[in-house]
Amino acid sequence: MIKKYIDRNYANMRLDRFLRKAFPQESLSLFFAILRKKKVRVNGKIGKGNQLLNEGDEVEIYENLNEKTEEEKSGWNKSKVYYKDIDIVLQTEDYLVVNKPPNMPSQPGSGTKEGESLVECLWEWGKRENLDFKPTLVHRLDKETSGMLLVALHGDTLRELNFMIKNHQVDKFYFALVKGNLKKKEGTISKSLERTNAPKGSKMIVNNQSKNAQSSITHYRVKESYNGYDLVKIKLETGRMHQIRAHFASIGHPLLGDSRYGDFLLNREAKKLWGLNRLFLHSGRLEFVWKKNRIVLDCPLPKDLKEVLKKINDV
Repeated sequence: MIKKYIDRNYANMRLDRFLRKAFPQESLSLFFAILRKKKVRVNGKIGKGNQLLNEGDEVEIYENLNEKTEEEKSGWNKSKVYYKDIDIVLQTEDYLVVNKPPNMPSQPGSGTKEGESLVECLWEWGKRENLDFKPTLVHRLDKETSGMLLVALHGDTLRELNFMIKNHQVDKFYFALVKGNLKKKEGTISKSLERTNAPKGSKMIVNNQSKNAQSSITHYRVKESYNGYDLVKIKLETGRMHQIRAHFASIGHPLLGDSRYGDFLLNREAKKLWGLNRLFLHSGRLEFVWKKNRIVLDCPLPKDLKEVLKKINDV
C-alpha cells in the first residue's frame, strides 16, 4: 500500500489527474483499473476519478506503482543548469513578477538555444530557492517585447492566476511608440484577429468575417506626442498573439521596430538615427487583486527606449 498526502500543489486537482502526475511511468488504463476495482481511498473512503482533492487529504493506493524519481518530483532536469540573473519586480510566497528583457523568448522553442528562455532561467532560480514546484509563467510576452510577467510558484497559485487571466481579472498595460499621430487621443480598436501560418512564422491578420477569427479589443490613450510619432499607453481587454502589433498596424499606425507588421523603411531609419534596435513595446503595469489586496505594479521604460524618446524629442 502506498500512502500520499495532498499538498497545495495538488489541491483542487481531480484524483485521476493526481495519480497520473504522481506516477507518470504507469499507463492510463492501469489507473482506470485500480479506480474501478476500488483500490484507491481518499481519507478512508473509496476514491472516484473525478473527485476533487483538498490540501491535507490522505490518499491510499492498494497497488504496487512506480513512483517518480527525485528528479521528476522536483519537476526539472538537474543535469541542465542555466545561470542568468532574473530581474524580480516583486516576490511573494505565491508568485513572482519578473521584468523580461527584450530579445529573450518567454519559453523554449524552435530556433531558441537551450538555456536562453526566461522559463529555463526561472527553473534554475527555483532550484536555487529549493522550491518543490517548477516556476511557471502565467502569461507570455513576444520575444522582442520587454516588461512584466506573472510567475506562479505553486500549483494552486497557477490555477487561480490562470482563472483570473481567463476572466479578465488581471489588467495589463503596455507602452508603445507608433508611427504617425493618432486622430483621437484615446480610443478602442475592436477588430477580430485570425492566426495564419507563414514561412517566417505565424502572423495575425484582421478578419471580421472569418469563423476562425477571435474577437480582440485594445484600448489606448496617447501619453506623449512627438513630430510624427505617438507614445501610447495600452490596456488589453483580450490577449491574442501579437494583438497590439496587428491592431495598430491595421489602422495605419504600426509600432516602431516591428519587423513583422511594421514600416520596414522607417524601422531602418529609426535604427540609424535613434539606435532603436528592437520593437518599441513594453509591459509597464499590472493591476490585480490577490487575497483581497489590490496589487498595482509599475515597471518604467528601459534605458534603451528612454534614449530613443530623448533623441526624437531633440529633433
